[in-house]
Amino acid sequence: MLLTRIILAMSLAAPALALPTVFIAGDSTANNTEHTGWGDPFADYFDAAKINVVNRARAGRSARTFLNEGLWDKIAADLRKDDYVLIQFGHNDGGAPDKPPARGDLPGIGEESQEFTMPDGKRETIYTFGWYLRKFIHDAKAKGAHPIVLSLTVRNIWKDGRVERGSGQFALWSQQVAEAEKVPFVDQTNIIADAFEKMGEEKVKPLFPVDHTHTSPEGADLNARLVVAGLKGIRSPLAQFLSAKGTAVPAAPSLAVLHLPSPARSDLPTVFLIGDSTVRNGHGDGADGQWGWGEPIFPLFDAAKVNLVNRAVGGLSSRSFYTGPYWEKVLEMMKPGDFVILQFGHNDGGSLDGATGYRSSLPGTGPETKKAGDEDVHTFGWYLRQYVREARAKGATPIICSLVPRKIWKDGGIERNQATYAGWAAEVAKTEHTPFLDLNERIAREYDKLGPEKVDPLFADPHTHTSRAGAELNARVVIEALRALPENPLAGFLASTQGSR
Repeated sequence: MLLTRIILAMSLAAPALALPTVFIAGDSTANNTEHTGWGDPFADYFDAAKINVVNRARAGRSARTFLNEGLWDKIAADLRKDDYVLIQFGHNDGGAPDKPPARGDLPGIGEESQEFTMPDGKRETIYTFGWYLRKFIHDAKAKGAHPIVLSLTVRNIWKDGRVERGSGQFALWSQQVAEAEKVPFVDQTNIIADAFEKMGEEKVKPLFPVDHTHTSPEGADLNARLVVAGLKGIRSPLAQFLSAKGTAVPAAPSLAVLHLPSPARSDLPTVFLIGDSTVRNGHGDGADGQWGWGEPIFPLFDAAKVNLVNRAVGGLSSRSFYTGPYWEKVLEMMKPGDFVILQFGHNDGGSLDGATGYRSSLPGTGPETKKAGDEDVHTFGWYLRQYVREARAKGATPIICSLVPRKIWKDGGIERNQATYAGWAAEVAKTEHTPFLDLNERIAREYDKLGPEKVDPLFADPHTHTSRAGAELNARVVIEALRALPENPLAGFLASTQGSR
């Protein structure tokens, strides 16, 4: 108990005013007893003559309780211009908001709120996970400080030789908030998971002596080193304050290249898939039971004749895939004779001023533009045309798909998007003389024939992300749509065993 009080007192100490400070806001994975959270050994990677490192993370806290208990207010009070604050939550943010331990947030990143009666009888208005992160970011910016969002650390949970990559959707939500607020994001979940998988399950096991969440001092130091690697990977200005120990840490790959595959054989043409999570969810490994159709489509092509490379990224839109580093990386690999199949629309809606405004495109296909900060935002159709024209400039063949439908029933059938994103995709394909696969209509027909009872197991969430079986159905429909084209540009590369149903 005495040791705990000493550590807590040290972690709440005010920083030396002559130096900039990096604060850490988080939970027990960053600050736990006996230096078993990464925030304590993290200080060793920085030069104490150049910067303070103050670990204000607190065990057992969610983003919501970190704010409600005044822990964030203590950081905000001490923040000065050009300080830094690392924000990492997620492990304690799930669960019912009003049931013990009463620390869960509302899911998502929107502006929703709901009033609950707590176990002690008090009433509390609770917001989404993203709302709390935005609160921290806005407060830090208001003080002239630099917030940096980190995705949560990795738990020692393995399946088929792969470690769990994040609990629930908190890593994705952290990324989305960071991108929307235009603050740096460190994909710590995947950086740590990559390191664990290289080590192997047996070597990782001793780093978690108590449970699957909390590390030993050695595990905490590994996580701290990987946080430094992540900061160096995004070229954070914090690198100027590193100690000799920190300088020796190699930079981790940035989010732009993490887990995005390249063609296996340079002597073969490549089919690139680009889009959102309905094409490639997470790392294409079925996280949370959710699959995009871009993974099960692989065996439907002849691997001896063509590479298949799924570069889709969850949470992106036609705009954010284009303006981020993602499309640029595809173009760098693209060569004459290649192909690109593109599908967007699920993440393009919403106001430019909303929580997901960083990815919203303007509706339609016209030349309209609108300013969002320093960026000229274009229509959905404008971005599709850029993909088509830039792929052709590289000697590749573009193929446009309409977005796959959601599991939303209306008037006895699946709701279509023909008046919006599906129709706009068709319009661009027509004007650009590009092959078009109307997945929205074709898959909706399949769902209509199956009916709600049989369609339910094809989804791993309420209405958007498919299960493996649903992804396999969608992949088969993609192939059927290709075969139905008057001139199928991929006819020579399909697996000979794959026929129409």
